[in-house]
Amino acid sequence: MPTSPTSRTQTRDILGHPRGLPVLAGTELWERISFHGMLALLTLYMAEQLFLPGHAGAVVGLAPLRAAIESLTGPLSVEALAAQVFGLYAGLIYFTPVFGGIIGDRWLGRRRSVLLGALLMALGHGCMVFDQTFLLALVLLILGAGFMRGNLIAQVGSLYPAGDPRSANGIQIYYAMVNIGGFAAPLVTGLLARVYGWHVGFGFAGLGMVAGLLIYALGMHMIPADAPVDRTVERARLTARERRTVATLIALLPLFVLFFVGLTQQWNVYNLWARDHVSMAIGSWSMPVPWVQSMMAVESVILVPVVLRFWHWLERLRGPLDDLSKLAMGCIVFAAFTAMDGMGTLVFGTGGHVPLWWIVLSSTGTQFGYLNVQPVAIALYTRVAPKAINAMMVGIYFMGIFFGSLISGSLGGLYAQWTPTAFWLLHAGLVGAAGLVFAVLRAPVGRLLFSDRSV
Repeated sequence: MPTSPTSRTQTRDILGHPRGLPVLAGTELWERISFHGMLALLTLYMAEQLFLPGHAGAVVGLAPLRAAIESLTGPLSVEALAAQVFGLYAGLIYFTPVFGGIIGDRWLGRRRSVLLGALLMALGHGCMVFDQTFLLALVLLILGAGFMRGNLIAQVGSLYPAGDPRSANGIQIYYAMVNIGGFAAPLVTGLLARVYGWHVGFGFAGLGMVAGLLIYALGMHMIPADAPVDRTVERARLTARERRTVATLIALLPLFVLFFVGLTQQWNVYNLWARDHVSMAIGSWSMPVPWVQSMMAVESVILVPVVLRFWHWLERLRGPLDDLSKLAMGCIVFAAFTAMDGMGTLVFGTGGHVPLWWIVLSSTGTQFGYLNVQPVAIALYTRVAPKAINAMMVGIYFMGIFFGSLISGSLGGLYAQWTPTAFWLLHAGLVGAAGLVFAVLRAPVGRLLFSDRSV
């Protein structure tokens, strides 16, 4: 009798993890290099070149899109239009994985979905090289991300048997690749765009996506094969316990939304706050404000082993550490160091003199908190969600990022009206509230998710 795909792919481990993990992590590394490399240029490219007279008229579909947006917002400046298009793109990137997960679970299968998504994203990056196909590029990137992201992460969960404690560590390794891409890509594409022009920077991002596609295609034999796709109605039926699990995971989503309000604000208004209220001087040299984002990414990479050792230390001290405890702790730590940002202007004054070391310390704390939330949440959803709709549930989790991004964008308008202290304390309060609710719900949610389940 032939061996199962899972047994064939997992009989030999690499550094204690299934052989498929380096394939999936490597694919994600290059996908994130392409994504963050392009993202670092996108708003500047639109505001400084693409939407200016002489270029905007060449962009196919821009005039009707602008008319549609301005029918809701009123007339927009070039910079405001760029911000609107960026926000719409960033939100949809986290919205489409819901539908990509459903398609992957019920029709295409995860492998074909990831391959299709990677191909669409590679084509999208190729279209970014030309002004005329800019909006087509964004559409292809949004669709590609929808097919790829939820299905790729769900495959990480499928590498491990149910209840395998290595799952959370595997997700941490996977997310280390996300952060490496987030750190390296803006430095490279930003330099290429400055020296050789915008389209060369976008071209490098496209090459990154092609590299990710090749890694996945060549290493796909190391990943457990998809379960046979059964399109009958009976396949979609869930047991009572599975329905309870799905309802519990969906009920947790508002707490993740609150966390992502705080996290996505670090991608948005944080740069404005650093520009206005932080001294970026290092000796006689002033660090560019966008490098703050790269700083956060490298902090996340460095902190991964620290977080893993911290979990190990806590487990030796107090016994097994459940997921809800990690989520509660991560939100509370993130909130505390977000509050530190708000207190900076009180401690050092409002004249823009918060020292750089202050935000290095605060961002280190928020990244430590982040690593106790995002990877743990992904591991939780992939581990306990019913296998029949696993990728779809990961996509639903991404909805938390979608709604958190929308809310943080709305709250960002308060930055010009409130003091920095009040602005950041608001966000700290939202994330901290989520942490407290996670702590209160730890026991009942644990019973709902893990009763009658081997862990």
